[in-house]
Amino acid sequence: MMRRALAFALAFVGLLFLASPGSAQPYPNRSVTIIVPYSAGGPTDETARVVANFLSKKLGQNFIVENVTGAGTVLATNRLVKAAPDGYTLLLHNLQIAANVTLLKNLPFDTAKDIVPVMLVNKNPLVLVGRPGLAPNNLKDLIALMKKERLREALPGYGTTGHLTSALFAQEAKVQIDFIPYRGAAPAMNDLLGDHVDLFVGTPQSVVPHVAAGKLKAYAITSKDKAPQLPTAESLVDALGPKFEIVYWQGMFAPSATPPEVIKTLNAALQDAVSDPEIIKTWADQGFTTFPKDQRTPAAASAMMKSEIERWGQVIRDNNIQATQ
Repeated sequence: MMRRALAFALAFVGLLFLASPGSAQPYPNRSVTIIVPYSAGGPTDETARVVANFLSKKLGQNFIVENVTGAGTVLATNRLVKAAPDGYTLLLHNLQIAANVTLLKNLPFDTAKDIVPVMLVNKNPLVLVGRPGLAPNNLKDLIALMKKERLREALPGYGTTGHLTSALFAQEAKVQIDFIPYRGAAPAMNDLLGDHVDLFVGTPQSVVPHVAAGKLKAYAITSKDKAPQLPTAESLVDALGPKFEIVYWQGMFAPSATPPEVIKTLNAALQDAVSDPEIIKTWADQGFTTFPKDQRTPAAASAMMKSEIERWGQVIRDNNIQATQ
């Protein structure tokens, strides 16, 4: 009797253990949220939705995109930092997360300690474009004009990627620019198309249609190679040196204490996503390319983050760029 009672008790405890929430279950076993620090419809949001759709099919759980805007992307990043480090809350961000380390004072988190990169997802160069009525037709003549008079550049926001790239451009080309911040890329682009401002730096997907329609002039691109869709855009690397090998990169992040096996699962699934022919074509149509395979590891993403924090921190300090949250 006692042996049977003991056996029953042990079996009951075993069942409780198997059914308990803390028991080892394969990740993921419920829905995952991917936070995006921008409004719906932008390049980061679109990338997140492509990735979320693939991961949902690949891993068998819903990956849901949530747009959390405000405070120069700090609200979204802070939301990630405060989330449970279990892989069920992720962040799809871009190089702004590295720039914010120096750009914004009193961040409510330590980027290097509180956030772990999962993988670099995709990248593209940036393009310097001008209003249709601007006289110069090439980069050399544009710089010559800018040495004579100050041109006005529309910014999607103070301290944004375009602003930092243009500050570096002004520094290296030895010109001065009047920066005009707007509340987003759309109003900035509208004023550029209306000839109210002179210049803008944006991603290929935001400028190529207007250049193709003859509504904007493409002067330069931040890559060694020229872009087929932008035949008039000269390489800033050739013109001003290797500092202008600049990519607008996007990556996936998790809270720093996320278990290594979860990071490994996510990284493997993302590797499959960026190797998918349909996704590659979708991103190519938008001007994005994927990273080489040796740059798709968490370690490579961490190295990129460290490098970008140092790089843009120096640009921000050299140009005394200050922004508030």
